[in-house]
Amino acid sequence: MKDSPVNTLFEQLINFDKSIPQPVYVQVAQQIINAIQRGYISKGTLLPGTRVLSQTLKIHRNTAVAIYEELASQDWVEIIPNKGTFVIEPSLKTVKIKASSQKINEAYKTAKTTGFPFQKSFHLASTVQLSKVQYTINDGKPDLRLHPVHEFSRWYSAAMKRKTIIKKWNSSNQSLHSLFETQLCNYLNATRGFHINPNNLISTRSTEMSLYIVSQLLIKQNDVVLVGNLSNYAANMIFQQAGATIKTIPVDADGLDVDYIRKHFIKKSIRCIYICAHRDYPTTVTLSAERRLALLQLAKEFGFAIIEDDYDYDFQFTGSAMLPMASADGDGMVIYLGKLGQSLFPSFQTGFVIAPENLISEAKNYLQLLDEQGDLIQQQMLSELIYEGEISRLMKKNVVIYKQRRDCLSQLLTQHFFEIAKWKIPSGGLAIWIQFQNQISLVKLAEEAEKNDLFLPKTILYQDKNTCAIRFGFGHLALEEIEIVIKKMKSSYKNLILK
Repeated sequence: MKDSPVNTLFEQLINFDKSIPQPVYVQVAQQIINAIQRGYISKGTLLPGTRVLSQTLKIHRNTAVAIYEELASQDWVEIIPNKGTFVIEPSLKTVKIKASSQKINEAYKTAKTTGFPFQKSFHLASTVQLSKVQYTINDGKPDLRLHPVHEFSRWYSAAMKRKTIIKKWNSSNQSLHSLFETQLCNYLNATRGFHINPNNLISTRSTEMSLYIVSQLLIKQNDVVLVGNLSNYAANMIFQQAGATIKTIPVDADGLDVDYIRKHFIKKSIRCIYICAHRDYPTTVTLSAERRLALLQLAKEFGFAIIEDDYDYDFQFTGSAMLPMASADGDGMVIYLGKLGQSLFPSFQTGFVIAPENLISEAKNYLQLLDEQGDLIQQQMLSELIYEGEISRLMKKNVVIYKQRRDCLSQLLTQHFFEIAKWKIPSGGLAIWIQFQNQISLVKLAEEAEKNDLFLPKTILYQDKNTCAIRFGFGHLALEEIEIVIKKMKSSYKNLILK
């Protein structure tokens, strides 16, 4: 049996990796199933005995036994005592696939390119950069280490055990508002000054999904979308993919320059404007109350929509957070995007859209296509956390921690970058806008930083003839890590200057 064609086939086809979590016997069994499906091993074939198989693949005999038992449990082989293991063709299995290639080894390779054309998108090119360094600066993300793991396990387990979950999954009644939608409305009315009901709201997986749905509803090819002259790259990608023509508006100490819009555009020429009114992205400046009112009036007069992305409303350290523009919108001009659960792991956070009922009704049609089922367990759990006050409690605890980190960063910047850069300590948020006094190459600074075990991704670097700045996210760094990162950035800066 050692020299049988089947044994030779196994030597050619079967490979396994002991370093991955999947057991070896499962890896091998899957490859034998693949060979049967492709017609390399036909019905009735006698497979090598377990002793021969273990010698051929250089595995323990118990592993060989487990391989055949796995195949038998899936009804691919029949083990007949004192006779051997024979291949069968289960009637319910996938029709076998015969590879057209004459090279057996190529049967396990997937084509690198399609045999047909498809539409590529330049706008959706990934901005992800990979680095093996220990320390990283991002654009202002929360610290996942603050996620309440033990409490969360209890909450999630309790939500899964609710009998109402199965009823919701099996229900065909989509007209009734869920408990989650009602609780979320109550929460937003209490915390953001809204007066909404579930007809004004949809819940999505993320802010990006919210913005994508809104852009599909609003934007047609070549529609003009206004953004700040330094703006959110992810939002811009979504708008461009929808066919928008993006035009930039100056941003100063009071936020977006509304007078500039009035002077340089005419009525009906603008489709929508994207703003982060609470804290501009990336500069962190707040749109003043005067300009908020002016923008609302201009939107009504010119007939454009305002997309208000309030991505970090909950992270307010000093004073009271300025209420969203949407809370003062009586003319239906504002579409509000937000996020709930930023003290939890990202997979358990939820995005939401608040807008007039007619737009929400259409948005739900898109959401039905993209995410018909949703995450009922997540919604059940968040409903209970809102009702019991846990969401507010977690946020308040974390805000204290983030404020300490902001103040620590401010002190270290003063110590190490006082004559090099300027910055303004924001009243909230998880990022600081650091502007260098002299023009330096931020790309080269990032290169020096990486040599120093510090990663500065290109998405936080902003440089043109008038700007040389970094959006320094500190939320994910503990106090001792902030000190290490600042010292590494200072050292990298010195190395760059000396060159």
